[in-house]
Amino acid sequence: MNNKELTMAVNVKGLSDNARKTAISELNARLADSLALGLAIKQAHWNVKGPNFIAVHELFDTVYANLQEQIDVMAERVQILDGVALGTAELVAKNATLDEYPTDLTKVADHLTAICARLRDHGANLRAAIDATDDAGDADTADIFTAASRVADKDLWFMESHLE
Repeated sequence: MNNKELTMAVNVKGLSDNARKTAISELNARLADSLALGLAIKQAHWNVKGPNFIAVHELFDTVYANLQEQIDVMAERVQILDGVALGTAELVAKNATLDEYPTDLTKVADHLTAICARLRDHGANLRAAIDATDDAGDADTADIFTAASRVADKDLWFMESHLE
């Protein structure tokens, strides 16, 4: 091993520094949105009332759990790329791009509509991150975003089905 290999920020081969930096930036951006979305889902879960309460209450739990798995994968990928996962409440509040979740909602349909809007935006942001990381040369991170977008799309479908 030469000195350059010992001082590389990334211990994986085949990624340029630009790919690494792009991936870390995209991962942290989507991490902020994912954490904000998770809190919005919990806000809805705790405060929802009305017809089909238990089904929607439990659906929010399922969607939240699905999101938590994706959050962990994103944060761990940042670490793999020798970055710092930025997930404090202060940084999430500053960096999340999703609309702030209203705290005055109680009706099932209102919560579902509000969460669906944020899930839809989250999915669009994940798809943009797929392209950005793939174009930068990090197919593995693009794959993480692809998996997350599939889960977000499926969860959106489940939630929107309650609004039909």
